[in-house]
Amino acid sequence: MNYKQYLDNTIFKIIAQAAKELNLESYVIGGFVRDILLQRDHKKDIDIVAVGSGIELALKVSELLPNQPKVQVFKNYGTAMLRYKDIDVEFVGARKESYHFESRNPVVENGTLQDDQERRDFTINALAFSLKEENFGDLVDPFNGVQDLKNKIIRTPLNPDITYSDDPLRMMRAIRFATQLQFEIEKESLDAISRNCERIKIISGERIVDELNKILATAQPSIGFLLLFQTGLLDIILPELTALNNVEEVEGHTHKNNFYHTLEVVDNICPNTDDLWLRWSALLHDIGKAPTKKFSKKQGWTFHGHEFLGGKMVKKIFTRLHMPLNQKMKFVQKMVMMSSRPIVLAQEIVTDSAVRRLVFDAGDDVESLMTLCEADITTKNPKKFQKYHNNFKIVREKIVEVEEKDRVRNFQPPIDGEEIMQLFDLKPGREIGVLKEAVKEAILEGEIPNEYDAALQFVLIRAEKMGLKKIS
Repeated sequence: MNYKQYLDNTIFKIIAQAAKELNLESYVIGGFVRDILLQRDHKKDIDIVAVGSGIELALKVSELLPNQPKVQVFKNYGTAMLRYKDIDVEFVGARKESYHFESRNPVVENGTLQDDQERRDFTINALAFSLKEENFGDLVDPFNGVQDLKNKIIRTPLNPDITYSDDPLRMMRAIRFATQLQFEIEKESLDAISRNCERIKIISGERIVDELNKILATAQPSIGFLLLFQTGLLDIILPELTALNNVEEVEGHTHKNNFYHTLEVVDNICPNTDDLWLRWSALLHDIGKAPTKKFSKKQGWTFHGHEFLGGKMVKKIFTRLHMPLNQKMKFVQKMVMMSSRPIVLAQEIVTDSAVRRLVFDAGDDVESLMTLCEADITTKNPKKFQKYHNNFKIVREKIVEVEEKDRVRNFQPPIDGEEIMQLFDLKPGREIGVLKEAVKEAILEGEIPNEYDAALQFVLIRAEKMGLKKIS
């Protein structure tokens, strides 16, 4: 079958012309081809394989293009890249690869198109469109990738044990594609991931996290995390999560399976936010439960302090996986540490002071926190489910109400330490901190409004009780 109509972009005609002038064969390969056949949005990056030098082809294409875009050359990898309009085009020479067991860096030799297709990770990514003049747009499909697309199957072109052992990141990619496309990993291929899961240890944290992020960005991340769990990969990458897959019974008392609950929370949050770091917060919100789990006859199963410990565990996970140790990590820590606060509010009578404290502590992230907590309601009891969500609605209304009235989000005290020192002729010291804290507490408890005059009067009365004299 010919797919010429999908190759009418100027860039393909220029590549074909450049290849002809260099006496090379060139093909579009990989994700661009796969997505056309799946009738998905075409990617903004295109992979070109040349039977010959990909770098030479890239330089020639740049020569023939208007404005002659800059070519980035990666000599060590035999690849080159240029940008045409809003499209990134990457060129590589057709090659065959062999691997050493302890490394994912291959020994590379020049090869044929068939060699290059064999080294690809999956049959659905080994599909190619010819850019040769005599068969421009023809599909080259040596491994029945089109059939696998129709059957929604992820399968490796060659022996999956070799494919995954050679480059263990492909195990993560298989699971990521299965999640993104909602395809099934062929049984032999899935079994091979389990057999080779320990090989993931040679892959850097950054590459692993890139795949985890792509799984978390899907509509239903639980598909991927269950596959990671079933194949043993998750226990190596995020043992803090798999530790939650443990239900104990003592004297007839059990607790819920917090691993499956976590996956449900992640799926629940996805329709309500595209924020990757809020999705990470959902994934990690209960990680403190395994190490804090205790049973007593009086209280049954408890997880006291799991939010606080979970917040500390977040930093260890981010450090181990080489994730950003900046505001993104701090946001996830904050969400994990505060994850039960709105739920407690939704169980009790919602007081203004409790809502003020929630808004004060959450600041600009209060909306994210509420979204997380709403996703955290996984009860199958419809009455309880409805009651929680009705109460959350009340909490949200109260947040708007107290914020309009008291403005405690990103709180700044109406009277600062400098003024307190001037009022009582004080040098910097403990008394100033005590008075500022007292003003904050009085506002949060609703004893005084968040206004200058009220705060000044409060400080004068409190200072007098502390034996401080106002200077005239």
